[in-house]
Amino acid sequence: MSQQTQVDRVVSKFLAFVEAYPTPRDCADAPLGELLTLWSGLGYPRRCRNLHEASKVIVAQHGGVVPASLEELLALPGVGDYTARAVLVFADHREIGIVDTNVARVIARIENRVLARRELQSIADEVVPAGLAWEWNQVLMDFGATVCTARAPRCGECVLSSSCGWAGSNGEDPAPLTAGTSRPQGRFEGSDRQARGKLLKELTRRGVRSGDAARVMGDLDQDRADRLVGQLRAEGLIVDRDGFLSLP
Repeated sequence: MSQQTQVDRVVSKFLAFVEAYPTPRDCADAPLGELLTLWSGLGYPRRCRNLHEASKVIVAQHGGVVPASLEELLALPGVGDYTARAVLVFADHREIGIVDTNVARVIARIENRVLARRELQSIADEVVPAGLAWEWNQVLMDFGATVCTARAPRCGECVLSSSCGWAGSNGEDPAPLTAGTSRPQGRFEGSDRQARGKLLKELTRRGVRSGDAARVMGDLDQDRADRLVGQLRAEGLIVDRDGFLSLP
């Protein structure tokens, strides 16, 4: 839930979600439309669909228990390297590094060079203190989010400035071109993402006539509305039954 969404928006949804679906089997057995209704407001609904699909795989292939190996986690729908490693560190206390956009920025600046994904992960793994992976990874992510920030890094008060290759070098920041660092998002207002969200939010309350979708999504032109509805259908996030759109 917290991928690409602020934690303060996630907390209440997370608590409600785990209360409603405390186990992978509970999640797998629920209709996707029910999950999407609870998820509404977080954005990026494909994450909810992927969670639903991953739960089904966990039940079918792992006896309803979340797997504890990197390879098995990566095989789950919607689970990438960051999510898999976060599960291993925070649930199983595995001594490996987690690379999110903040960690990637910190390491690139300390090394003062653009890093590819494999080397970046190797460095992150190497610097984890023995027995402190759970604490270390949280500290490093928080450090990147609050001190070594993307737009206004606080180099003057940074405890790592003396060992940071980039600080005070007046050289080009290596972070933006390093693997795993975030890229600027386009405007949300008027975007396809906003229009899709409007339709999905309305579908949590009632069905919508196919012909009304353009209006619900913000009075879009018909071609754009048809394209977005087609995308949502293809992604399995909505269904069309006899001219009415609804959640699955």
